[in-house]
Amino acid sequence: MDRRNALKNSGLLAGTAIAMPGLLSLLQSCKSESRLGWQPSFFTEDEATTISMLVDMILPRTDTPGALDVNVDVFIDKVIAQSYTKKDQQKMRDDIAAFNEGCKTNFGKVFHELTEDKRIAVLQAAEKSNAKFNPGIWGKSIGEQESIGFYRSLKATAIWAYITSEEIGKTVLSYDPIPGKFQACIPVGDVGNKWTF
Repeated sequence: MDRRNALKNSGLLAGTAIAMPGLLSLLQSCKSESRLGWQPSFFTEDEATTISMLVDMILPRTDTPGALDVNVDVFIDKVIAQSYTKKDQQKMRDDIAAFNEGCKTNFGKVFHELTEDKRIAVLQAAEKSNAKFNPGIWGKSIGEQESIGFYRSLKATAIWAYITSEEIGKTVLSYDPIPGKFQACIPVGDVGNKWTF
């Protein structure tokens, strides 16, 4: 999985972030959460461990901060606790249980107890078996969107949480809190990084 390509292809997620500013405040509130002192609002301890391991593998720390560095797992927990319906919350629990059950069936252990090479194999299989997002225009999917499944849905949420975090907005993406002069026609190469929101 190439994080840079994932970030380049996340325009759809960016549009969602603009439409849902209330959730952005949740992300900023996650910034102060301590990694060791984090008490999940929704997840059980095992579910939280699974989600943390998943987002860390999807967006690991490299020369830029990883998902755990900007508390993506904490953000996902708060979003589910504060904005999901009871039905959707139960579906999330069922999806995590089914995901871990698949890991146990194929490798003998739940996801977060697997060795790294087996976790990579699980994610590679999930990439192949989960439906992809349809191409879209202006945030609208072209054609009827097939259910994308637990893994792809979590991945999309993790990328969205990651690119809309304050730290990534300021240190990885281009950031200009007070825009300068308007330049209508400049070469695309002069733009540099993707711009933060």
